[in-house]
Amino acid sequence: MKNHYYLSIAACLMAQPLIAAEPQYKADVPDAITTPDSVQTKYVGELKFIDGFPSEKTVTKVYDFLDTARATLAFTNTIGIGSMQALLEGQKEAGIKAFEIAIFENLLDARSLWLTPNTTTPYAVGEIDTKNGPVVLENPGPVLGIVDDAFFAHVTDIGFTGPDKGKGGKYLFVSPDYKEDIPDGYIVIRTRGYRHWLILRLIVKEGDIKSAVADFKAGFKTYPLSKAEHPPEQVFHNFSGKKYNTIHANDVTFFDEINASVQYEPTGVFSPEINGQMASIGIKKGQTFEPDARMKKILADGAAMGNASARAILFSPRDENVFFYPGKRQWYSPLAGGSHEFMNNGELVQNDRTMMLYFATGITPSMVLPKVGTGSVYEISTRDSEGNFLDGGNNYQVTLPGPIPINNFWSFIVNDAQTRGILETDQKSGGIDGTAKELVKNDDGGATIYFGPTAPEGREGNWVQTMPNKGYSVLLRLYGPLQPWFDKTWMPGDLELIK
Repeated sequence: MKNHYYLSIAACLMAQPLIAAEPQYKADVPDAITTPDSVQTKYVGELKFIDGFPSEKTVTKVYDFLDTARATLAFTNTIGIGSMQALLEGQKEAGIKAFEIAIFENLLDARSLWLTPNTTTPYAVGEIDTKNGPVVLENPGPVLGIVDDAFFAHVTDIGFTGPDKGKGGKYLFVSPDYKEDIPDGYIVIRTRGYRHWLILRLIVKEGDIKSAVADFKAGFKTYPLSKAEHPPEQVFHNFSGKKYNTIHANDVTFFDEINASVQYEPTGVFSPEINGQMASIGIKKGQTFEPDARMKKILADGAAMGNASARAILFSPRDENVFFYPGKRQWYSPLAGGSHEFMNNGELVQNDRTMMLYFATGITPSMVLPKVGTGSVYEISTRDSEGNFLDGGNNYQVTLPGPIPINNFWSFIVNDAQTRGILETDQKSGGIDGTAKELVKNDDGGATIYFGPTAPEGREGNWVQTMPNKGYSVLLRLYGPLQPWFDKTWMPGDLELIK
């Protein structure tokens, strides 16, 4: 009986539900380190959790959000890659072969789709590709030149601001994987990658463009080091009036441009962070870029958001540090901080980099930290004095007070808000500069310039044409800025609406 009694008790105990015992000790858990069962968010709605585990629906939402965010960041942080790829491919498709040079002998105009070129001085452009061996560049001397790499990072200047100081010399560009001996007699430039953009601004004296072009052609050469003993004849093309595109895509095909560059270049040309951002959306060196249906939609959204982000950053900056005259004028620049690498006290200013590379081409320290009387500065305006975006159907005026503090000359260029290239009008130049013969100066030596669909009577030489129903930005260039610009005792006026 006794055994039967204990068996009965055991059976009863086994039949009872188990009740979890409270732990003998407990931590003081702050609410901030736990996750509620439901969290409301602005962009993906409700997120649900089961004792900290995300629900399957939440997991899907989160990964869609992460991939879209990463695609957006990949767009804004790799604009330099896409811009360089589109630029070099655009030149190639237009007929510029390896070691050939295009010159705008009759200047540039809006029919060539470029980001912010100058239409009052002649350019020469080409590509330096070191993948198949070192490349020689013979510079005759009096030019202002830049070489930028596949990330649109500065490699070297050529000419007055470069190692040859405008006296001329032979440059040798050498890739990171070239292991053979380097011959003497060259200015050696070791590169991180393969493809580079070469842009040279020819120095024109007394308006004689023809002589400047002839002098350049007589002394400039580029060829493989392997042909240094017998350099081939240099091929030049006159690209003035040429219709071709050098501007990157703003839709999902932007990522195809990025992928093409990644596959061609060595990994070292891009930072591990940038490589990681591209890899997070499927762009990896040595792998085929084949997004599935889900990822294609996400990449399209990422490109749309990236493009919108770049346009907000460029056309409506919220950082006071990019403005030259905060609270006083509308003029600003991503280079106002004084760094061509967009650094500020150990911080990479990502918005400045995005703004610059979405708006313009050509990175060089001489654009950022010119010495008094040398180099150049660039100021952007997208709004009138009342803070409204510039409208091509309106008439505006802007005054540069005299004396204008420059050692060389000043210029205005209007850029299409859509393409960021030169605004296409019946004025092929898309702008005006201080050397124009028809320009009427003010009594103090300054000038008042008019922007609008039609020229003001008697001021046709001071007029820049715009187009109704077209938005635009204005780029002010000052070549050889003098001390009053540096200490801000001189300021350009804003564009004022003529009512």
